Amino acid sequence: MLTGTLELTKKGLGFVSVEGMSKDVMIQHGYTGTALDGDEVRVELVLDKKGSRPTGVIREVIRRRQNEFSGKMEVHEHFAFLIPDKQNMPVDIFVPLHLLHNAQNGDHAVVKIVEWAEQSKNPIGEVIKILTNESSNEIAMQSILMENGFPLSFPEEVLEEAARYPEGVDENEAAHREDFRKTLTFTIDPFDAKDFDDAISFKELNNGLLEVGVHIADVSYYVKKDTALDQEAYKRATSVYLPDRVLPMLPERLSNELCSLRPDEEKYTFSAIFSLSKEGKIQNVRLGRTLIKSQRRFTYEEVQEIIEGAEGDHKEVLLLLNTLAQQLRKERFRKGAINFSSQEVRFKLDENAVPIGIVIKESKEAHQLVEEMMLLANKAVAHYVAGIRVKDKPVPFPYRVHDVPDEEKLKLFTTFAARFGIRFNLNSPEKIAESFNEMLKMVQGKPEQHVLESLGIRTMSKAVYTTDNIGHYGLGFDEYCHFTSPIRRYPDVLVHRILQECLINDIHPIKHLEQECRHCSDRERKAMEAERNANKYKQVEYMTQFVGEEFEAVISGVAGFGFWAETVATKCEGMVSMADLKEIDDFAMVEHEYALVGRKTGIRLRMGDKIKVQVVSANLEKRQIDFSLKELPPQEKSTGKAKVIKPQKQKATTRKK
Repeated sequence: MLTGTLELTKKGLGFVSVEGMSKDVMIQHGYTGTALDGDEVRVELVLDKKGSRPTGVIREVIRRRQNEFSGKMEVHEHFAFLIPDKQNMPVDIFVPLHLLHNAQNGDHAVVKIVEWAEQSKNPIGEVIKILTNESSNEIAMQSILMENGFPLSFPEEVLEEAARYPEGVDENEAAHREDFRKTLTFTIDPFDAKDFDDAISFKELNNGLLEVGVHIADVSYYVKKDTALDQEAYKRATSVYLPDRVLPMLPERLSNELCSLRPDEEKYTFSAIFSLSKEGKIQNVRLGRTLIKSQRRFTYEEVQEIIEGAEGDHKEVLLLLNTLAQQLRKERFRKGAINFSSQEVRFKLDENAVPIGIVIKESKEAHQLVEEMMLLANKAVAHYVAGIRVKDKPVPFPYRVHDVPDEEKLKLFTTFAARFGIRFNLNSPEKIAESFNEMLKMVQGKPEQHVLESLGIRTMSKAVYTTDNIGHYGLGFDEYCHFTSPIRRYPDVLVHRILQECLINDIHPIKHLEQECRHCSDRERKAMEAERNANKYKQVEYMTQFVGEEFEAVISGVAGFGFWAETVATKCEGMVSMADLKEIDDFAMVEHEYALVGRKTGIRLRMGDKIKVQVVSANLEKRQIDFSLKELPPQEKSTGKAKVIKPQKQKATTRKK
């Protein structure tokens, strides 16, 4: 018997990932029992021949990831079913008439599974919400959240527990904390933020050093281990950020009120306090529970304006902190961090959440100021805990790790990069990081910048939570963790608890911490998937008004069935199918070139190539934009002029197979 997490395909085939096994256990159709996608299960191996994939039968569901599903109601005279939206949900949900709660045939509804006997083919459910009269956006957003296993509401006992905590601070508790209420402290966040996880304090010390405090909401003071609040926070593991809403990890009573570091309110915090020289050299670090009172709430835009020369509150302090942050940033890249730039796409929405514009936001110095301070705190906490031993063993701790690039992907990428005159030194992970940074400098502002940055990121491993401290390759840190966002990330709550135990020398190692890390990594992936799906929905919704219009675009991906293109102005991605390219040539995928190549003409359609596309359709139900190619990219050994493709009727042809 083995324990793992089930992943179901659309065709009903299952794969259970088990810690320590190099291959997932395959579960044939019909042997999954009552298990659903994402469930933690106990599986019995029935075949494990050397060299072949192990095969098994699911014997028990230990923990369900999801028990609420959206879909269409099918109501008959004596019974009803929910036909789930989720494509890899293998069964419909039976709904007895007394649990229908006025849902009608054809209604879009949310049903909660209340019972599923082992011998029953279908689970029994109860209608908890009818979505039919909601907007299409509301139905889509709620469905996306449920598809990825995020419950839409909090259980009553969780809300009651959150409501019991009083406002303000307790003076007995305050007496055990370092008091920063009279020290200049402020927050810097997006203009629409409601949960303020972190604040920064500043003062000059008598010895000429600068004291910078990174103060983080002390969520662990309120969310006690094994309470209803804790269990629900662990189950969710993360807040989910969609274009028109936030689904919080914690009830709003905590996330937006008690824990949020709002201005002019006394708050409990957990802090990393740094004494630095004016050159940014760290002289001393201390960690501990604190008490703060933020004097000012800044937006990123306000701080950026001050950095760029505008007048504003605490200008001297902000400019000094920005100088420190840029020094820390420069040093980080000197020591091996990789300087990938990032762009954030945000939608301008009207009062009905309909997108009326798209804004591309780039990381500026105001964002980097906060980022560097948070990195500093995360690194300091991980370094401190990594140095502590219990019975000559490291303290089990949820590190945030990032492995070196995948060898095969890197080999493919460096071959491609060589076409642009870029040479990689692959002798060591450090040399690879140096090569990436050199490449990013070389291609800045050049046509190939987008494709090389995009492909470079794809060669990287995914960052995860684990107790195995292998370091963070992308940041160039030997030890790293997530400490700075406990309102929206459960691993940060775990870090706070373990850190406090280390500080008071009362350590109780968590037995199943690696399992909890895997769960948090999985929930993080699902949150990102939900965010991608929601953004895609909004992209499609935005592009419905432009069907028939042409756009400048860049090829953003290639596959055997066509290529993806991203509009330059709005970053909306759509597909040009292979069938639409038949008019030009019969194209084949050439993997090492990241290109489609015409068999007769030799025309190349490569990632990063600039093209012109026309919007053919924008299908909200499929969350899919279809383009047609209107102008080819310039080809090598040609005049450099793009070819305009004129519409023409497809001629009937016969070809030998």
